[in-house]
Amino acid sequence: MDVNREETNTGTRQNENAAVGKLQINVTANVGLIPIENASVTISFTGEPNSTLETLNTDSSGQTGAIDLETPPLQYSLTPNSPMPYSEYTVSVTAPGYEPVIVSGVEVLPDVTAIQNIEMTPTETTQDTEEIIAIPDHTLYGDYPPKIPEDEIKPMDESGEIVLSRVVIPEYIIVHDGVPSDYTAQNYYVRYRDYIKNVVSSEIYATWPESAIYANTLAIMSFTLNRVYTEW
Repeated sequence: MDVNREETNTGTRQNENAAVGKLQINVTANVGLIPIENASVTISFTGEPNSTLETLNTDSSGQTGAIDLETPPLQYSLTPNSPMPYSEYTVSVTAPGYEPVIVSGVEVLPDVTAIQNIEMTPTETTQDTEEIIAIPDHTLYGDYPPKIPEDEIKPMDESGEIVLSRVVIPEYIIVHDGVPSDYTAQNYYVRYRDYIKNVVSSEIYATWPESAIYANTLAIMSFTLNRVYTEW
């Protein structure tokens, strides 16, 4: 037995000095968003598919319990230019009547609960295939190209027509999957609240002070609503 490996009922720790975060899985059908009960959820280290850490089942709400998982120290997520501040896990989900789903790169930070939503497709609506989703590196850690420069004040006489008399919060927004000049990129209709949640979780760490999280969220909302209002 490896003396550096500690097995518990709430998760697996390889390093006694490592921090701990929590992970909860929510499983629903992508048709009707119906919770899927008794789905089998397997959690392993990303990059090590045979390193099963935990196997769980969802309850009547389609949720697993929140389990403890090893993470890097808290200070990594609070200090710029630190090593990767989160651990990456792979979540595999199977359920009778649904296509299997594998999500790799699920990010778990210390001292907070990560929630991974997973939607499953009924087998009668698709061929018998396995859906694989790979989550890219967090924008604060990964190597991404810089933001495309743009004018602070947008021209309003080139195309379209401003039809809003005031700023409103829409139910859906259109997300253009590409640079503005790429007319071949696809447009997606995304619920406003889901879009804000996704951007927030991609641009800040949940371990930050609450005031910093509020400030960044308000900035993201303001930026998004400006896009809607100006129709740019």
